[in-house]
Amino acid sequence: MSLPDPRHILALPLVLLLGLAACGFTPVYAPGGTGAALYGKIAIQSPEEIKTDNEVNAYLLVRNLEERLGRASGSDYRLDLSLRTRSEGQAITAGNETTRYSIVGVASYSLTRLSDGVIVASGSEDAFTGYSATGSTVETLAGERDANARLMQILADQITARVLTTADLAAAAPTAE
Repeated sequence: MSLPDPRHILALPLVLLLGLAACGFTPVYAPGGTGAALYGKIAIQSPEEIKTDNEVNAYLLVRNLEERLGRASGSDYRLDLSLRTRSEGQAITAGNETTRYSIVGVASYSLTRLSDGVIVASGSEDAFTGYSATGSTVETLAGERDANARLMQILADQITARVLTTADLAAAAPTAE
């Protein structure tokens, strides 16, 4: 059995880069990319205004989004959010005691350009985290609080990635005919 020619292996990264450039791929954080165009330009809805069942989670989600997208100094866009979470028992003993829980979260978002009211990105992201309920009450409550914080971090990562990769900043306002 013969090994592949080393020159072909060395040329592979170049071929992949040329293939990505040919399909219109541009890095999000490159100069002129969506990340550079949006950083610090998005007014994220305040936690008090978010439709949610948990105000602490709303605060954590907004904080994590501001870490990733920057706090708006002069906002050109507005990010509206809604958030739902629910707890589900995952591990039940023979004595009918739940020893592990999952927290499932769904965050919907809409990124609107303020100058003309066009929605340039929207969608919904979901994720889950878990925690153990086998320790003391204090340990269980701390685990639940940590699981909620991790869930908000995951949802913020997903929303940021989706907004930066799908936002159509060149979208024109619909014309009235």
